[in-house]
Amino acid sequence: MEKEILKSRTDDSCIHVKHPSGLDIYICEMEGFSTVEALFGTKYGSVNTMFKTKADKEYTTVPEGIAHFLEHKLFENEDCDVFDLYAKTGANANAFTSFDKTCYLFSCSKNYKESLAILLDFVQKPYFTPESVAKEQGIIGQEIKMCDDNPNWRVFFNLLNCLYHNHPVKIDIAGTVESIAEIDSDLLYKCYNTFYNLNNMVLSIAGNIKADEVLEICDKYLKPCEDKGLETVFPDEPDSIVKNEIVENQPVGNPLFNIGYKCTPKDGYERLKATVKADLAGSLLADSSSEFYQRLISDGIINSSFDFECFCGDGYFSLIFSGEVKNPFRVRDEILAEFERIKSEGIDENLFRNIKKLSYGKLIRELNNVEEVANIMINSHMDGVSPYAEAEILAEVTSGDVLDFIKTELLPEKLAISVVKNGEDE
Repeated sequence: MEKEILKSRTDDSCIHVKHPSGLDIYICEMEGFSTVEALFGTKYGSVNTMFKTKADKEYTTVPEGIAHFLEHKLFENEDCDVFDLYAKTGANANAFTSFDKTCYLFSCSKNYKESLAILLDFVQKPYFTPESVAKEQGIIGQEIKMCDDNPNWRVFFNLLNCLYHNHPVKIDIAGTVESIAEIDSDLLYKCYNTFYNLNNMVLSIAGNIKADEVLEICDKYLKPCEDKGLETVFPDEPDSIVKNEIVENQPVGNPLFNIGYKCTPKDGYERLKATVKADLAGSLLADSSSEFYQRLISDGIINSSFDFECFCGDGYFSLIFSGEVKNPFRVRDEILAEFERIKSEGIDENLFRNIKKLSYGKLIRELNNVEEVANIMINSHMDGVSPYAEAEILAEVTSGDVLDFIKTELLPEKLAISVVKNGEDE
């Protein structure tokens, strides 16, 4: 069993173990904390619709939404509902499927060893029948229809459809009513056996725990897996955007908007560096201490809902601003003009130092939060970087680095706006 200690520049540390079963395990003992957070995840999300193993001659293409469907079905085993088992230990359990991962998790303040045993056991015991699959199709179909009526969901995916021609990131995580109708138990087992191989999975656990106890439970419950040589691919994606705007009518108060720049996708350490630069670039506009933010607030162009995120993963990367205002197109024009001004005049050094300090402080606070630490460890591993790499990059990044990112990535021709507004306002 390979074991290494990972340390940060702030003297925080965690343990990384490559278990004989093939699973990567991250453990962070946090002395003085009373809670535990654990995540058992696979690098399998909604974008992974084309794949093959070393035993396959051709790529398999599966229906959109199958990763999310599979997550739902794993909570049902042959004997009982998994939530009934967690009820006996007192843990809060949940799961989620994102664009690039699926995670099963629990949090607790006692009985963590019993809850960890439940987690490792049920995720490795799939049970699908034609009858249960048909039942779930109806349930998830209703979920999809509810999301279609959610203005915040619509404004986001409409933007992705403006930015991306072919990449499956533009498809709803749950798929469509038509795509999930194609799912059957055989397809679920194929996807499970491919992506839920322990060599493609990670266990992350933090808080009031002992590493030796965690590993003892892992030794008992983990079933050795042969590495299948999994490969995933995505359709070719042009650098250009599809279109620069879309407007949808929904019964909302003020219009909702997402304004996004399509940037160059990256992997691993390079993606993390680009993410740090994108976050700092977004903060130059969205931080409440910036002149841009204060001017737009004073003029009533934006309000406290104005925010941004760096949205990235395998084959996609974008910087997205969002909010709820009367005139979203005015906000778009202001964002465009401000980034063009920064390109010609440079970055205000005092503002840059302030937002860099704020960002670094946020990272330090996260390292003192059990839930955040567990998530940092699993996300970092799936992104191919150290759990503490972001702090190192942030400490070294300069305003010149961020300016270069703005000049090369935040291009007017790669900007799109999505608006959801009340059609009666026209």
